[in-house]
Amino acid sequence: MAFEHFPALRWGGAGTGDWFSRRSFLQVGSLGFGRWGLGGLGLGGAGLAELSLPGLLRAEAKSGRRQANKSVIQIFLSGGPPHQDMVDLKPEAPVEVRGEFRPIDTTVPGLQLCELLPGLARRAEHLAVIRSLVGSEGRHAAFQCLTGNTVARQPPGGWPALGAVASKLLGARQPGVPPFISLAPRMKTSTWGDLGQPGFCGQAHAAFAPYADAAQLQLQGITRPALQARQALLQQIDGLKELADSGVLAGTDSYYEQAFGILTSSELVEALDLQREDPRVRARYAGGSTEPAGYGDAGPILNDYFLAARRLIEVGARVVSIAYGRWDWHGRPHGTNFENARDHLPLFDGGLSALLDDLKERGLDRDCTVVVWGEFGRTPRINKNGGRDHWPQVACALLAGGGLRTGQVIGATNRHAEVPRERPVHFQEVFATLYHQLGIDVAEQTLDDLTGRPQYLVDHTHHGPLPELI
Repeated sequence: MAFEHFPALRWGGAGTGDWFSRRSFLQVGSLGFGRWGLGGLGLGGAGLAELSLPGLLRAEAKSGRRQANKSVIQIFLSGGPPHQDMVDLKPEAPVEVRGEFRPIDTTVPGLQLCELLPGLARRAEHLAVIRSLVGSEGRHAAFQCLTGNTVARQPPGGWPALGAVASKLLGARQPGVPPFISLAPRMKTSTWGDLGQPGFCGQAHAAFAPYADAAQLQLQGITRPALQARQALLQQIDGLKELADSGVLAGTDSYYEQAFGILTSSELVEALDLQREDPRVRARYAGGSTEPAGYGDAGPILNDYFLAARRLIEVGARVVSIAYGRWDWHGRPHGTNFENARDHLPLFDGGLSALLDDLKERGLDRDCTVVVWGEFGRTPRINKNGGRDHWPQVACALLAGGGLRTGQVIGATNRHAEVPRERPVHFQEVFATLYHQLGIDVAEQTLDDLTGRPQYLVDHTHHGPLPELI
């Protein structure tokens, strides 16, 4: 999966609806952002719009952000994964509750996982398993998993995603690499394909989204004109680099230079070109398909996403978000909960296991925190179609890396996995922990909404970082 395989690039944001080609994105003569996408403003034109790329970089510079080397990978399991079939099995429950899978022991005494997750079972000492996640809004959307807040009762401008906050407060770790990158592909269910809203942080801190059309991740079926257009793109990249190296930019606004840096960044381009990866490492991540998963209204279940996330973190991204598969398994005619689990779970097990190993081997696990979850859990009782329905009362999450105290389970549910029995963990506690991992104190840090009113990132009076983990 190489950079040139992507037919579109997108700098996303709240309500972004326009898709634009990589050619228009990289063409210096149209280096400007309109409200929803690229405008037609050129470097040589009079009066650069406030939302041009250099303008966005100026806006970033005004934030007084702190520099740090911490990062986060967010893995969103679109649709709501079945907690009781993955990390909280109830083998003693009635058959209509316990389902078809058996639990297996792990490297952590007392912790059992689903038999379809043997790789994670062998790496359990590197995981913190939350079995009592509460506070779900109950919506089929990535919003809560990306922002920590609910869609309801938003401040003016809207709640920003974790990555947008990191971009505003911390800025770029590496020149030319956007701090917030979303690997969410284009989806029919747009709320699952949410890139991560910049909210009141502003469009300067929206996600950079290179996988705008996940259905086109291979060269098969590409027409000659399309291939020629992609060859022209590569020539444009080379031309931009030559222009930057020639000294033409000398004496111009430093933010134009930064804009050129992003558009011509070899680190970013090469990180997205997975063909550059060691074949032995690529083989670890093997699995999945470029086709939309499940009913066709979500993104693919593709382990290349995990590899791309690691490569982007390695070159300097702060927050990388992944949308992985389709986990909304109500049953026939689209396959039972258990048929879908037999398809998804082994791939997920292999991809996440490879990511954890890769981060550790490269020493990235000390600074990079990984979180895995979906928007809610699934019903304890299996429905008549062999599926499990939506269950906001309790869900699960996995955390790893970042120096967290892993190798433990946090929380427990009752005998049917219906509600927390001990230690309920709120979505905002997880977000407070992620912010802590990035060096952001949620008890002190505020950001102004669009009316100028300071807003805390989470309800810090009730929800702080998880003491079990930090």
